[in-house]
Parts: sequence; C-alpha cells; structure tokens
Amino acid sequence: MERVRICVVGTGRAGTLHARNFLYQIPRAELVALVDSVPSQLHKAMRELKGEVQGFVSLTEALGSVAFDAVLIATSTITHADLVEEAASQKKHVFCEKPLAVTLEECRKIIGAVKSAGIKFQIGFMRRYDPAFQEARRKIEEGLLGEIILIKSTGRGPGLPPEWAWDIRKSNGILAEVNSHDFDSIRWLSGSEFKRVYAEAGNFRTPDVRRKYPDFYDHAVVTLRMENGAMGVVDSSCPVGYGYDARVEILGAKGMMQIGELKNKGVSICTQEEGLVSSVYRGWPERFAEAYLAEDRAFVDGILEDHLPSPDAYDGLRAVEVVLAANRSIETGRVQEVNRIL
Repeated sequence: MERVRICVVGTGRAGTLHARNFLYQIPRAELVALVDSVPSQLHKAMRELKGEVQGFVSLTEALGSVAFDAVLIATSTITHADLVEEAASQKKHVFCEKPLAVTLEECRKIIGAVKSAGIKFQIGFMRRYDPAFQEARRKIEEGLLGEIILIKSTGRGPGLPPEWAWDIRKSNGILAEVNSHDFDSIRWLSGSEFKRVYAEAGNFRTPDVRRKYPDFYDHAVVTLRMENGAMGVVDSSCPVGYGYDARVEILGAKGMMQIGELKNKGVSICTQEEGLVSSVYRGWPERFAEAYLAEDRAFVDGILEDHLPSPDAYDGLRAVEVVLAANRSIETGRVQEVNRIL
C-alpha cells in the first residue's frame, strides 16, 4: 500500500478540516468518501472541498459502495462507539475525534472492537502534535523544571458548541466537549495518572440554555491531584466571546514554563486613540492548524509504516474517566476519586 484511502464521517468544522488535510496536504493519503446524515451539510462540504470525492448519508452506505482503508470520525460524541464498532468490523483503521465516548461502557466497547479487529486507532488530542506543547514535553523530560508541582490549563472557547452538547447526559458537558484537551495535556505533561478531582461550575452567560437544560454549565474550575503528587487546575469557559484561548503554565521545583498566548502571530497596531491593539485567535482551527495537520499525517504514517498511532483509545478513556469524576464533583459538591477501569 502506497497511499491510505480515507472516508471522513461528519462534515462539520472538524471533519472538513481533516478532509482538507487529507485531500490537499498529505500526499500519502487519498480522500475517497465523505459521510454525513444531513444531506445539505454533506453537499456543502463536497462543494467546498472540490475533490473527486463520493458522498454518502451513512457509513454503512459508504462501506458498501467504495473501497477505503481508514475512517476518520468527527461526529457527535454519542455516535462514536457505534461508528468505531462498525468500521472495526470491516477491518478499517480509525481516527476518532475527542471525546472518545460519553460513558465508560462505550469506551470499553471501542477498546474491545479495536483489539478484536487488530486495527490502528488514534484519538484526536492534537495538542500533543503542537510544536510548543512538544517542546514543553521535551524540556520536562530533560529535567529543566525539576519535579513538576502544578500545571494550570486554560481552555476557553468563543462560542457555544451545538445544541446536542448542551444536554449533559448526551455529551458530559463543556468539560468533555471543550476541555478534554486540557485534561489530556495535564496528564501527558505531568507523566502521571489522575488520582482525585474537585470541581465547581455555574451558568453565567447562557440563561436561555439554562432554562432548557438546567444542568448546563458554561464556566468551571477543576482542581486535580495526580498520582505522582503533582497538582493540576483546569480553567474552563465557553462562551467567552473575545476569542479562542488555550494556554498552559507549568510550575516546577526549578522554574516555570508557559505554553501559548492569547495574541496570535498577526499584526499589532499602536495608535494614540486606541493604544496597543493586537489580534487574537478567533478559533481552534487557526490556533492548532499545524497540530491538526501533524496528527493527520501521523495517523497515515502509522498505517503505512505499521506502528501504533498515538494517542490511543486508552488515552481517550483516561480523559473520559476524569470528566465523569469532575461532573460527579459538580453534582455532589465533594471531592471524587478517579478510578481507572482498564
């Protein structure tokens, strides 16, 4: 096999971003199919991509109509387990956007299907492929900061996710949909597993959503203790309006490190009337464009070169475990242990 033929399931922002990468920027990949259950969304994506790509309204239809080697899943979280199982049953390699699933039972289902089929599986924690995050990880491993004491991760989105995500029972809320990346970053950078969690949350900016979904929260603060003793904090807000804000601060015994900033690499302007004005990141596709491309390329390379992609389904499971514990803490007002199931 010289190229990996890929079917992208879900043509929202994330799915279309991945599709563009496969179609235009990764020579070893070949985008052959798009799937979306909403015909208007599917046709829009096909017009935008302008490639020789076939469109289908279900993965089942695509599997029966066109040959491909791998599936990228970028649909709502509640659909992930069934889609992974279907793709695995046909021996298709899978890239699945985060969060891995809603429940631990679904996570087990995914891991079991991947194992039984013997396929490659990668979860979409793209920060692990961002150059700044990778440099920070290298410096930590080199001992530059000494013992890691505290990792604070800010994850704030400019707008709300789709309505299906407002129902905590169907999505696990903002901590899952927005902040899975923050939890994975803390685990990855600290080199340790989650031990316990305490979380506070509230609805400060979306009263209309609260009336329809009383349990919905748009801001949260989560404190964490890792098994190696390190502490963590996740600062979650969505929507904030001012831009996309993803920053991490790492405190060690020998010093401190910061990853990311609100200001993007655009032009800064200083005038007498306005003072210093800088542009900010308006969304995650802009901030992590390089990381998304790198993770897509790693998935393709893993298939062609027969090595295990990273991060894997177990990394996805660990993020779901801590999100569920944080939501239990919000509900009960108590510290919760994070118990690993596998």
